[in-house]
Amino acid sequence: MAVAWLEDVRSTDLGTVGGKAASLGELTEAGLPVPPGFVVTADTYRTFIEEAGIDEELFEAVDVDSEDSAALAAGHERAHELITGTDVPASVREEILDAYRSIGDGEAFVAVRSSATAEDLPDASFAGQQETFLNVTEDDLVERVKECWASLFSQRAIYYRNKQGFPHDEVDIAVVVQTMVDAEKSGVMFTSHPSTGDPRIIIEAAWGLGEAVVSGSVSPDNYVVDRETGEVETATIATKKLMHVKDDETGETVEREVPADKRDQRVLTDAEIERLVELGRRVEDHYGDPQDVEWAVAGGEVYMLQSRPITTIDDDAGDEADAGDEGDGDHLLTGLGASPGTASGAVRIVTKLDHLDQVSDGDVIVTEMTMPDMVPAMKRASAIVTDEGGMTSHAAIISRELGVPAIVGTGSATRVLEDGQVITVDGERGTVREGQSVAADAAPTTESAPAESGSDGPSAAPASKPTPNTATEVKVNVSIPEAAERAAATGADGVGLLRIEHLVLSLGKTPERFIRDEGADAYVTALTEGVRKVAEEFYPRSVRVRTLDAPTDEFRQLEGGDEEPHEHNPMLGYRGIRRSLDRPDAFEYELEAFKRLYEKGYENLEIMFPLVNDGTDVARAREHMAAVGIDPEKREWGVMVETPASAIGIDDIVDEGVDFVSFGTNDLTQYTLAVDRNNEHVSDRFDELHPTVLDLIGEVIESCRAADVDTSICGQAGSHPEMVDFLVRKGVTSISANIDAVGDVLETADKVERRLILESVR
Repeated sequence: MAVAWLEDVRSTDLGTVGGKAASLGELTEAGLPVPPGFVVTADTYRTFIEEAGIDEELFEAVDVDSEDSAALAAGHERAHELITGTDVPASVREEILDAYRSIGDGEAFVAVRSSATAEDLPDASFAGQQETFLNVTEDDLVERVKECWASLFSQRAIYYRNKQGFPHDEVDIAVVVQTMVDAEKSGVMFTSHPSTGDPRIIIEAAWGLGEAVVSGSVSPDNYVVDRETGEVETATIATKKLMHVKDDETGETVEREVPADKRDQRVLTDAEIERLVELGRRVEDHYGDPQDVEWAVAGGEVYMLQSRPITTIDDDAGDEADAGDEGDGDHLLTGLGASPGTASGAVRIVTKLDHLDQVSDGDVIVTEMTMPDMVPAMKRASAIVTDEGGMTSHAAIISRELGVPAIVGTGSATRVLEDGQVITVDGERGTVREGQSVAADAAPTTESAPAESGSDGPSAAPASKPTPNTATEVKVNVSIPEAAERAAATGADGVGLLRIEHLVLSLGKTPERFIRDEGADAYVTALTEGVRKVAEEFYPRSVRVRTLDAPTDEFRQLEGGDEEPHEHNPMLGYRGIRRSLDRPDAFEYELEAFKRLYEKGYENLEIMFPLVNDGTDVARAREHMAAVGIDPEKREWGVMVETPASAIGIDDIVDEGVDFVSFGTNDLTQYTLAVDRNNEHVSDRFDELHPTVLDLIGEVIESCRAADVDTSICGQAGSHPEMVDFLVRKGVTSISANIDAVGDVLETADKVERRLILESVR
């Protein structure tokens, strides 16, 4: 038989129905209010993969180093393809659908939940590692069952089984199909404190379906109840911004904002708390051990959706908390103490999964809420702090199992704390203090280790930014990736100019010859890797990358250079955006490198087009961005102002939607004064501070300020004190200087800004 009914399932059927279903069967047998349903058995899954002949390839695909994030991702993807791409036998499909049709006359919305045979065991909780689908109907039921099977090989499940020593080929998965409870309110209940084991029932509640509480996407109300007396000791009412509900039209689960009048309203009535406490006592009495229970309220009735043993109670938690107590001090933040212990470390703010490589051993992960894919990084961390979530959020559960101190539901950690800031986290008291605690479990880390070559995403490199701080950003010019580390050490606000032509010239071949010989993918990969090194070193500070701008005489030195045109004055010739627009294939391969980096999470990259003359040049460049899949509305991009034409026609350029312009003073000066900067006979006439050059720059800044477009300078003149004085007074947004001049520029900018303040109050 492919299915078994919950009313017939017991704890002795664990190997057949998995931990979740066995628990639901036990609750049903004990007379607790459990929604009706059935189980697609683990034997059905095993027969499916074996008869389809995908079992061996499946287990080989996930036989990877679990600390290698790229290998984990590849293993997961292949396993998912094998399972979801294989048809379920017709007889199994019909048996599943027949069972479904017997629930609610075949029109019921059901919850489809995975139930792994190694899940919810007394000595290890695999909770949340496999998939759950809500509000499923007959049309999608079998596909959702397959998705649950495939989730047995999610990255987090592969990692966790390796850690716990469960062989992949010995773990099967069943799937629970239950009538949906269209919850008005829902949450979780611990029948004992999940960290200390104290005889207190902790209830967390939010509006709508329970996924928001379990996932940690909302900070729920928190009620602490004395288990013996039923007295509510504390009731912490949270601001509940979001809820999950069933869409009346589509039946799908959607995320909605909580109505304003309910955001700060208490979720549970005294009667509902009393009923939950009663059920909690019965559940713990039935199992004989503290339980973690999911519940829901609909139509005035309380339903038990799931129960699992609490595996994270720490007998020494109280002692650890006392050892780490150094007095209240000044708290930067408070939240729910979700995992006991005290630890210090440097803050690493994580806003995207691709940022996880930023987390080094001993760092404190600070994020809105953790997700299962963060587990490898959480293992390296000394502590976890989240904006959202409660005692059953992913952050709380995994932190307790890893023994990592954690605070959840702070509301504002990602905004209050700064990357690289050293803090002490008290996971028992739920407090964050400034600085390092001498009693902390881990020493602070003040710098991130450089990411390994070929990393899948950015890792923030906190700058020890020199003082003073200025309103005018001070950035740095970088010519080659090898200089990135030294450039980042200056504390600059970012990179104002990274010249991509140096990456191309290092290949030893012209772009066209390299593409012809090595292939377009190799060309894109080479550019991607070179730019990545700089983006990685500076992340999350911005890195502005200029597209190809080498003159033909430089290309003529390379293999394939004999195909380059001969020009009397290459500086006035076939270079910059002119060449790019004339050779669109090579240009789009260049842009493809940016696209790949954006997809890896390097959103700190900005694209800059050189030597534009007018709005037409800009519009054509923008079209090529869109052609490779880069949305100009969602990415930061701009142009160089290097010719009198672009300076005088700045309004037309701005109208094309640029986010910034940057002055290339070397070219702007030579074109304005008709002085070849490489000609020794007239080099004494090359003057970047010439009044006409400054007039052009000043007019562009004024026009851009009116249009809310940023302005910068990345030419050599940006390092000159007199130019800095002029630019700051004109209101330039940023100045990008040579590596050895960043400190001096910063000091000059600070002095000018101070003088402007004094002048304004006289």
